[in-house]
Amino acid sequence: MEDFVFPNEMHVLWTVMIVMYPYITGCVAGAFIVSSLYHVFGLKQLEPIARFSLVSSFAFLLFAALPLLVHLGKPERAFNIMITPNFTSAMSGFGFVYLTYTIIVILEIWFHYRADSVDRYNSSNVTLKTAYYVCLLGCTMRNEETDRIDHKIVKTLAGIGIPVACILHGYVGFLFGSIKANPMWSTPLMFIIFIFSAIVSGIAVLTFLYLFVNFLKRQKIDQTALNTMVRFLWGFMIIAVVLELMDLLSLAYEQTEKWAVLKDLITGPLWYTYVVGQILICSLGSFLLLAITVLFKLPRKLSNFLVFLTSGLLLIQVLLMRWNVVIGGQLISKSYRGHTSFMPGFLEKEGILVAAIIFILPFLILRQFDRIFPFFPASKQNIS
Repeated sequence: MEDFVFPNEMHVLWTVMIVMYPYITGCVAGAFIVSSLYHVFGLKQLEPIARFSLVSSFAFLLFAALPLLVHLGKPERAFNIMITPNFTSAMSGFGFVYLTYTIIVILEIWFHYRADSVDRYNSSNVTLKTAYYVCLLGCTMRNEETDRIDHKIVKTLAGIGIPVACILHGYVGFLFGSIKANPMWSTPLMFIIFIFSAIVSGIAVLTFLYLFVNFLKRQKIDQTALNTMVRFLWGFMIIAVVLELMDLLSLAYEQTEKWAVLKDLITGPLWYTYVVGQILICSLGSFLLLAITVLFKLPRKLSNFLVFLTSGLLLIQVLLMRWNVVIGGQLISKSYRGHTSFMPGFLEKEGILVAAIIFILPFLILRQFDRIFPFFPASKQNIS
């Protein structure tokens, strides 16, 4: 603790769980947008990973609200948001946006996999046939017309889901940006920064998983799809980092009282997590590695290894960004004359271990989803 800090500012109230919440929702929104790039915008290069990105988005969506429930003292009261809605509350709005987005993703998966489920229904034994009949809601007919209708519905749902996905994650930036008393959060760019960083984390986790899953299954990697994701990852990463740096540089140029306290914060408690970790190692390092893989023709295995390494770095970069915004913003005293410090525990209710378990859960359930919703079309699953 340095200089003057008010007594009510000595303890950080929004801890690791509030860091994990926007981090996981970012993976949800980013992965869904990758799927929509194929369904809505017709990027055929992304067709091999369209299913994978959609199911991945759903897997992370199932656990997006879990950090908030862990953070609450009485998590069962969270349902009051839906029972007694308050439409002027941003948190209440999240409940409805989350529910709407969940319905959209479930419906999109249902229509996307309906044709496969019908084929399995026709080739299954009596027990499985009954299960598939229930899952298909009795819609067991398949022909060219039904496939065309299914595809049209999926495209429509994906188009509706894009703005909903942006709102789902962008509203977190809105919450922080609307708190005018905090000099680090009070910026109209916070909403946009959170959206672009979410897209970066979503593409990064898909790239990481795509390479990892294909390595485990010894399947052939669709290099065209991977290269397309890498180019989008590079572009969105540049936009996200530039927006954040421009916001910071504008404060440095204005030299207001905000910059005086932010400068002490950045050169003090956030030096290693922000300057060294987020900017120098993860952002600059990722930019250089992606530039090498995009601009130069490297051997395929070396290029894919660098992409795998870079996607991991960007996942860390976005996590550090969430940490520096959520935790860093709370370290500043409203007196503008000092800051406090924070170190998370390991075995606490909102400690590092619980956060790690929550983040690992989507990956574990994703492994089980592959048995129900095959990630890749059968024609693409050739052993290399």
